[in-house]
Amino acid sequence: MLRFVSQRVALGALVVVGVVALTFVIARVIPGDPAVTYAGPHATAATIAAARRELGLDKPVIVQLLDYLKGIFSGSWGTSYRTHHKVLSDLGTALPASIELVVAGIVIAVVLGLPFGLLAARFPGKSVDLLVRVVSVIGVSMPVFWLALILQRLLSGDLHWLPTAGLYNPNLYYTHPLTSYTNIPVLDALITGNFAVLGSALSHLVLPALVVAAYPAGLIARMVRASVLETLGESHVRMTRALGFAERALFTRYALRPALNPVVQVIALVFAYSLANTFLVEAVFDWPGLGSYAANSLEALDTPAVMGVTLIVAITYVVLNLAVDIVQAILDPRIRVS
Repeated sequence: MLRFVSQRVALGALVVVGVVALTFVIARVIPGDPAVTYAGPHATAATIAAARRELGLDKPVIVQLLDYLKGIFSGSWGTSYRTHHKVLSDLGTALPASIELVVAGIVIAVVLGLPFGLLAARFPGKSVDLLVRVVSVIGVSMPVFWLALILQRLLSGDLHWLPTAGLYNPNLYYTHPLTSYTNIPVLDALITGNFAVLGSALSHLVLPALVVAAYPAGLIARMVRASVLETLGESHVRMTRALGFAERALFTRYALRPALNPVVQVIALVFAYSLANTFLVEAVFDWPGLGSYAANSLEALDTPAVMGVTLIVAITYVVLNLAVDIVQAILDPRIRVS
């Protein structure tokens, strides 16, 4: 088991370094001068040249890459050209809002996708199966920005059930100021007992979380259905059915648990995918998270910020994959051998 985990950790570290190196090179060959962004719109040629030297942009690309990799391990992820703040500080402000949104979306996706996938597998070929498959295809294929605008218009503009955008009601900044410990409004409101902000933050969270949940919910439902049906067709399940066991017992005891193994892996991957692809949702709902930070950094050719976002997402993918591999290896020792 130790050798298995060591191999996975080494492969994960290699993947992270490769992603960082590739992103670094791509960012450097994009037309534009980051020193101009750093120095400001009215900077003189001498100021821009000084900024280029300060940022190390006058060095060869390979030297810049090596310096950046050294900085990662020493805890220095560089300074944003756009905000002039440390990238780690900016990420510490932007990342919690995205984590709040993605976690809420994944929870909704699991709550919806898992039972509907099981329902479709329980009655294959029936009308409920067809309905679940159609809705899941729509959830997977519909562009998130289009779904966001539809729900925003329907649930906020027409029905007035939910707020349109933002983290919580801005009036509460003055009437019920929130003390931030985690930069996650729902969690901070719970910690401090600020129930006015808690209620407002939860209501503001519902719409964007539903949009984020659409893709993973459809994917989970389809995966659960396919995995359970595949398990029901295996020889040990057919043998159990031939021995006279009830269909419900077959479904819950012999088919469900083995079928959930690939579903867990899908949930982990979808979490990382959602974390990296929330910028359209955040743009529609004015959500100040990682996606908005990444989009603004790309527009400004802010290489250290883009690299920081890339590194965070790559580490998330690797850590979640590693966790899933370890759990699967514990549950099924054959995976360690293979």
